Amino acid sequence: MTDLPPGARKPAGHFPLPRSDRTEIELIWIEKRLEHWIRFGRIAGERIVSRKTRILAFRPDAVVAFMRWSANDYGTVHSRIDILRTVRSGEPYTTLPFVRPGGELLLSIEGWPKVRTVIEAIDQIEAIGLHPCDIAPDHWRHVHNRLSAGQPFRDYTAERHQAWLKRKALGQ
Repeated sequence: MTDLPPGARKPAGHFPLPRSDRTEIELIWIEKRLEHWIRFGRIAGERIVSRKTRILAFRPDAVVAFMRWSANDYGTVHSRIDILRTVRSGEPYTTLPFVRPGGELLLSIEGWPKVRTVIEAIDQIEAIGLHPCDIAPDHWRHVHNRLSAGQPFRDYTAERHQAWLKRKALGQ
């Protein structure tokens, strides 16, 4: 695993996965100015950099919703949500600010009205008893495409989820 001498302790902030096999997302919080947070995703490790900055690590193939918001003295300047699948070493990926190395982008929406709609879609999935990172990745692509075109998207249902689980079991 590591080349630590016998009896040595792991350094603070140590992640169990090698650097090449994890995706790191930097979260920043500056009150009323800049906020980054994870809406959903299974965190594999965390490193605190400062009072305002921490870095979360995710295992390969994790689905993560990363939200960013910034404001100035006059109100919100930018709001954005990206849903991505973390990649394995050697896989192609899309680069995103604050995400190292990057990920397979499933959804990327900016502007508060559309971001709010995505949050409502996430809430709807949680309301039927599913974890948003366990659903079919194609649903997030569908939501992205429909919102980008200004069209309504289909709700994710338990029936759709069962069909996804069956396709996944067949390796498709």
